[in-house]
Amino acid sequence: MRRTQRRLLGVTALLSVAVLTAACGSRTGDTASGGGGASCVDTSGDSVKIGFLNSLSGTMAISEKTVNDSLNLAAEEINAAGGVDGKKLSIVTEDGASEPTVFAEKANKLISADCVAAVFGGWTSSSRKAMLPVFEGANGLLFYPVQYEGLESSPNIFYTGATTNQQIVPALDYLKEKGVTSLFLVGSDYVFPRTANKIINAYAAANGIEVKGEEYAPLGHTDFATIVNKVKGAGAAAVFNTLNGDSNVAFFKEYKNAGLTAEAMPVVSVSIAEEEVSGVGVDNLAGQLTAWNYYQTVDSPTNKKFVEAFKAKYGADRVTSDPMEAAYTSLYLWKSMVEKAKSFTPDDIKKAAGGTSYDAPEGTVTVNGDNHHIAKTALIGKVGADGLIHTEWSSGQPIEPDPFLKGYPWASGLAG
Repeated sequence: MRRTQRRLLGVTALLSVAVLTAACGSRTGDTASGGGGASCVDTSGDSVKIGFLNSLSGTMAISEKTVNDSLNLAAEEINAAGGVDGKKLSIVTEDGASEPTVFAEKANKLISADCVAAVFGGWTSSSRKAMLPVFEGANGLLFYPVQYEGLESSPNIFYTGATTNQQIVPALDYLKEKGVTSLFLVGSDYVFPRTANKIINAYAAANGIEVKGEEYAPLGHTDFATIVNKVKGAGAAAVFNTLNGDSNVAFFKEYKNAGLTAEAMPVVSVSIAEEEVSGVGVDNLAGQLTAWNYYQTVDSPTNKKFVEAFKAKYGADRVTSDPMEAAYTSLYLWKSMVEKAKSFTPDDIKKAAGGTSYDAPEGTVTVNGDNHHIAKTALIGKVGADGLIHTEWSSGQPIEPDPFLKGYPWASGLAG
């Protein structure tokens, strides 16, 4: 049994307890429709608690620390402007430690012991799936900021990162337009890459693209000699990369050592953003492609203000990235939902969510009230020698979220 599978099986018993214990005395009067009892969120004073839950240690810390930074920036800005519905935000921070079981434990603590009004965080799909029953059981709210594999929708999760048709499908369309007729798939061995590659295989079969190989490595894996040799021997036109965390450092170093180049065999990555570029090394990544919905180089007054604020708080050498921008945006969307609903109660917020918009650094985003995803503009970028990612292609306008790929005939049956 794979390590990730063992972890997820271990979550089951924990979640049974978490769902039962997630409620404590109600102070807002909302009853949990998911069966978890009443909320203990205290809105009687001049402040309200919210939770930030990110991996501040472990293999995913390379990516998730910056998300925590952007959440704190948004909270600081919101408090400086008067708070949410007149109440200042009090932050409770927890470390998910790159482990799905820890995410579930900490989510339960934030809801039941800390009595937060909403939780912002998570990165891997394993962490999200481990937390999902906790939030549904307690009728809490999770704002999840990272692109993912789709095929999911929960009334208790707002997905502010891209779903499949806003990132993976546009990346495949881009490669097809560029004449790519064969791919090699490389990913970490857990939910997101496995599911994403099922979708990629279905797209490839319907679009005349040959998948010449498919390889997985455990999260945190650092020896990619064998996998890179297989990639090199397969002779595919491009590589689709769904590795996550610090495994990307080892993979791209080995890729370069093997003599593989962005010109001869480009790699399209969906989990490498500006923050990871410095960790992997610009020399190892220059010329390679990424698929996201935001880059630091997006040219707009809103993004310029955001980048300047982030650098002013954290240092001129720091960069902004898609997941951190989606996290930053998620806090402002929650604020708008609360003020639209005139309530911190999850059920009221869910009713008010549909159509809520925000002029985000990536552009205007709008919440879909039916599936709790947001409309997002797709971008294909290229890593520059300056360490930033520059847009090569844009969808030009926001793409409506379709997490179950209902609008794509070739994806029929994947959701089942």
